Amino acid sequence: MTPATRAQLQIHFCVMLWGFTAILGKLITLTALPLVWWRMLLVTAALALVPAVWRSLRRMRARQVWIYAGIGALVALHWLTFYGSIKLSNASVGATCMALGPVFLAFIEPWIAKRPFSRGELALGVAVLPGVALVVGGVPVEMRAGIAMGALSAFIVAFFSALNKRYVEDGEPLTVTAIELGAGTLTLTLLAPLLLLAFPLPAEGGLIPGGKDFAFLLALSLGCTLLPFTLSLVALRQMSAFSAQMAINLEPVYAILLAMLLFNEQRELDASFYAGVAILLLAVFAQPLLRRPRQPTHAENAGVGEAKDIG
Repeated sequence: MTPATRAQLQIHFCVMLWGFTAILGKLITLTALPLVWWRMLLVTAALALVPAVWRSLRRMRARQVWIYAGIGALVALHWLTFYGSIKLSNASVGATCMALGPVFLAFIEPWIAKRPFSRGELALGVAVLPGVALVVGGVPVEMRAGIAMGALSAFIVAFFSALNKRYVEDGEPLTVTAIELGAGTLTLTLLAPLLLLAFPLPAEGGLIPGGKDFAFLLALSLGCTLLPFTLSLVALRQMSAFSAQMAINLEPVYAILLAMLLFNEQRELDASFYAGVAILLLAVFAQPLLRRPRQPTHAENAGVGEAKDIG
């Protein structure tokens, strides 16, 4: 199996796991801010128990740590707006909004990665817009705020995906995950007074999860965050951020099917919504036709050899 093929399989496995994040986000009764804070804290705590993470962290230059910490702050804001979108609409709509990511990535990744602009990527990014328009038209008016929040989340994910692609070669995936999610937890803690204005807590409680919520948080943190987040960093060593994001556009399929099964969300959405999702899927499956040859990684150019997988 070639490295590129293995990367495709890895990212699609990640997408399958990420399909459950919207469902768990809907099941957890916490509001968006404490939900994301607990999600990041639990992953960071789990990684703090891994000795290899600390050994790798001690070898890392301070500049690298600060770069990954900055990316982690963006990850926190992405998840916050993603779950905000779900709380303002539903799991199907929140997941579908992530299909806007490639539109932003078509412009952002060439700028950050310092590579030529791709008209093919832009064409594929624009191809999802009619689908998104149908999705918007297929939801009740009261859910439109959730779509706006989801679009903001897709814009943020484009930035941190491109940055992760540029700097993924510089650290071990588990250590990078620990730094990014640890920094994200700290970011949410420091910005909580401001963020609570946009993501208010309920009148009573709202910070400490109950038994059922904590069980869902563990599943979200370990099964749907730690494993796929780390594995996606490994896959990014062999593919562009744009290609990865196009594959991630399949996430709404899993989320919608699960939401229909668990929440009967099909009763809230009309045929226009599902027609829009179908267009998004066509854009995903058309992506390999316009894929350019993979550029050599920084490590390969430097003569280091093939990037080492974790495992």
